[in-house]
Amino acid sequence: MTLGLALAIGGAAIAASAGVGSALGVGVAGEAAAGVVAEDPKKFGQTLVLQALPGTQGIYGLLIAFLILVKTGVMGGNPADLTTQQGIYFLFAGMPIGVVGIWSGWAQGKASAAGIMLIAKRPSELAKGIIYAAMVETYAILALLISFLMWMFITV
Repeated sequence: MTLGLALAIGGAAIAASAGVGSALGVGVAGEAAAGVVAEDPKKFGQTLVLQALPGTQGIYGLLIAFLILVKTGVMGGNPADLTTQQGIYFLFAGMPIGVVGIWSGWAQGKASAAGIMLIAKRPSELAKGIIYAAMVETYAILALLISFLMWMFITV
């Protein structure tokens, strides 16, 4: 394995680490949801919607990780002989979604938990709770876009 390929695989790993933020966020929101559902089981569907929102960062990170692994030939069984420079490019392409995904997943979980508390008292305000959590999503989408654009212009 060349240093370039190892760096590229590192980039995929960093991108996939966005799942850490999703796990933290879904966990935080799940704790809030469990408390609300314990008081009113009919609110399960509403709380589930808000709990699921922080899970998207992990999906975005996984997408970039797969794209890196496919482009480098790791997925497919024919790894490319990458230069160190190409490996660094892939490493840096994985960073925006990996780093932002960790932080935004966690922050979105906290915003979702607040939305869950909102619907505990005012079930008709679900849309407002979703909007608050979705505002955090904007930054995960921007990071996904930057990682994708960086990946797209790397030649192998």
